[in-house]
Amino acid sequence: MDSYIDIGRLAVIIVTGATGALNGATVDHLLGRLPAGDIVVAVRDPGKAQRFVEQGVEVRRGDYADAESLPAAFAGADQLLLVSSNDPHADAVSLHRAAIEAAVAVGVGRILYTSHQGAAPDSPFRPGRDHAATEQLLAESGVAWTSLRNGFYLHSLDWLLGPWRETGSICVPADGPVSWTAREDAAEAAAAILASDGSYEGPTTLTARTAITFEDIAVIASELAGRTIERVVIDPDEWVAAQVGAGQQDSMARFTLGMYQAAHQGYFAGVDPLLSGLLGRQPQTVREQLAQSTTP
Repeated sequence: MDSYIDIGRLAVIIVTGATGALNGATVDHLLGRLPAGDIVVAVRDPGKAQRFVEQGVEVRRGDYADAESLPAAFAGADQLLLVSSNDPHADAVSLHRAAIEAAVAVGVGRILYTSHQGAAPDSPFRPGRDHAATEQLLAESGVAWTSLRNGFYLHSLDWLLGPWRETGSICVPADGPVSWTAREDAAEAAAAILASDGSYEGPTTLTARTAITFEDIAVIASELAGRTIERVVIDPDEWVAAQVGAGQQDSMARFTLGMYQAAHQGYFAGVDPLLSGLLGRQPQTVREQLAQSTTP
């Protein structure tokens, strides 16, 4: 498609990463609230965004790793939603810096960023440190900004819990409370915040109403399975070795270990009613997620 840049429109919302699950769902929800002509998506591969073209959404190419592509991708944005890099091998902060600098250069009105609950420079979970550094860049940018501090994504339990149905146990290297939050709910809330046109400033927490431990999850799993599922805490080095033995790279196992350690230290324990308010209903729960995954 030959995209165009119409900076004469009002209240233009530009969304990056819209071919991914999170921001793609956010655009879907925006289309239920706003005319397609008010929405632009900026993606690395426009060929993968055909479904948006068919709905009347302008598609532009924008790649954080190609800084020269970003000014044209972001031009004319009243609000710009930046998706955080999800590549564990990338220098996420440098990529985010390139996007923020481009947004500032073209005069974006507000930058919104998909951050994470527990963003902190001392978090054992590396993305938490990256999010904190990115939020600092936003604070220093001189542009109005909102960081969407989403709770840890609920669907992650499908792999974090391991083969508990077969083994009867949930083995973790550490335990602590986590406000498990559905990615779908976070996407819907992001659309509501974008549609509010600047009603939310700075760090904005979007989480489930409760934070529960892996021990609590084992109780729920037991009730759903009709048999006892135990939560077992094992030595972190033993846990990493088991993951590597199952075929995972050592670096990725240690990356994931940081999540459990951050949970143990309380980085994901906070809860906030804002998500429920934006959705107009209760967010999805761990019980609902496990029930879906245990249904034949």
